[in-house]
Amino acid sequence: MLNILGRPASINVRKVLWLGHELGEPFVNEPWGDGDASRKLDAPAFAALNPNRMVPVIDDDGFVMWESNSILRYLAASRERTDLYPALPRERARVDQWIDWQSSDLNPAWRYPFMSLVRQASGYDDPRMLATSVERWSELMRVLDRQLQSTQAFVCGDTFTLADIPIGLSAHRWFSTPIAHPPLEGVSAYYERLSAIEGFRRYGRNGSP
Repeated sequence: MLNILGRPASINVRKVLWLGHELGEPFVNEPWGDGDASRKLDAPAFAALNPNRMVPVIDDDGFVMWESNSILRYLAASRERTDLYPALPRERARVDQWIDWQSSDLNPAWRYPFMSLVRQASGYDDPRMLATSVERWSELMRVLDRQLQSTQAFVCGDTFTLADIPIGLSAHRWFSTPIAHPPLEGVSAYYERLSAIEGFRRYGRNGSP
């Protein structure tokens, strides 16, 4: 059975939980890193699975893997879910492009606003840094909006793919962070479209930013 290790409030863990739901097979979630003293990420048992001491980690019948986006790709490919992760190279590359964009561009842009306004973390209280980061985040959400205005459906076209999992969670974080949100009709329609999907309601639009 697939075992997903990591606290379910983590956005990266929620990616894998959502995909687990879409795969339609049983899985368990061990909430490592949720504050329980027996499940701290620096515990030797967890460090033996992931030397980076970060979640998520999966144990798929003895195959242990970390890095959330790599896990998504592995699970979809190993289950031959070509509806989620196409077999044709150009179609797969388009999915990979948006997954990597979320990780390398969009994710860093939201970090400062999220840590400042949602987590209220120490060291994230510079108003100039906050304004600059919000501006960059908004700029990238406009990139996404143009793509969604073009497809009028999901990130890569008419159908839901693996790319919609990290991007969908990103959209939820966008709407959940208390900043000024420019009107983005494509993103707003996409968010409501995702809300018709049970996996998103359970692991995306579930109260966790």
